[in-house]
Amino acid sequence: MKEEISDHALYRYIEDHTTEEDPLLTELERQTHLRVISPRMISGRVQGKTLEMLSRMIRPKYILEIGTFTGYSALCLAKGLPPEGELHTFEIDDELEALAASFFARSPQGHQIHPHIGSALRQAPNLERVFDLVFIDGDKREYTEYYRMLMDRQLVKSGSYLLADNVLWYGKILEEIPPNDHHTRNILEFNRMIQEDSRVENVILPLRDGMTLIRVI
Repeated sequence: MKEEISDHALYRYIEDHTTEEDPLLTELERQTHLRVISPRMISGRVQGKTLEMLSRMIRPKYILEIGTFTGYSALCLAKGLPPEGELHTFEIDDELEALAASFFARSPQGHQIHPHIGSALRQAPNLERVFDLVFIDGDKREYTEYYRMLMDRQLVKSGSYLLADNVLWYGKILEEIPPNDHHTRNILEFNRMIQEDSRVENVILPLRDGMTLIRVI
C-alpha cells in the first residue's frame, strides 16, 4: 500500500509550484510572525497570489476589504486596481495600524489603499462607493451582517464579486457545535444564506480554510 501523502506535504508542493511573492510581501509575512499574535491569520503566498490574480482578472475600480490584519491581502488585491482605483480596508484592532501602514507606504499601489480603523458595518456605507470586489475576512460572528450590509445597502451591484475567507472554519462546520461557539454558528448561517440567495451564484474553493467566490447576478 502506498504511503498516504500528508496535507503538509501536499501544501508544500502547491506552494513550491506557485509564483514567488514579491520581497515586500515576504518581509511583511516575516514581520507579522515576529510581532503579531496569531500570525497564521495572514493570507500567505498561495492565497495572496490567488487574490492578486482574481483582482487582475476582475479589474475592479473599487475594492472593499473587511479585516486588514497586517495588510498582506490588501497589498495583493490592490495589484489589480486601475490607476484611478481605490481599495478601502477596515480593521478594528488599532494596534495593527502602524505595521500595515508602513508596508502600504512602500508599495507602488500604496497611494490607492485607504485604511480605516473601526467597524466596517458602521463606516463602510458612509464611503458612498459601489464596490466591484469585496474581500470578507473580519469577525466571523459578523459574516451574515457583512453580507446583509453589502446587499441591502447596495454597496455592490450586478457583476460585483465577493470573496469570503474561512468558510470551512477548520472543519468545525461538520462537527457538533457547542452552545457558546458563535463563530462556527455564524459561518454555518452565512454559508446557508449564500447558498439560498437567488441574487448570487457561488462556489467554495478548498483553499486553505475555504474561500467562497460569490458573483452578484
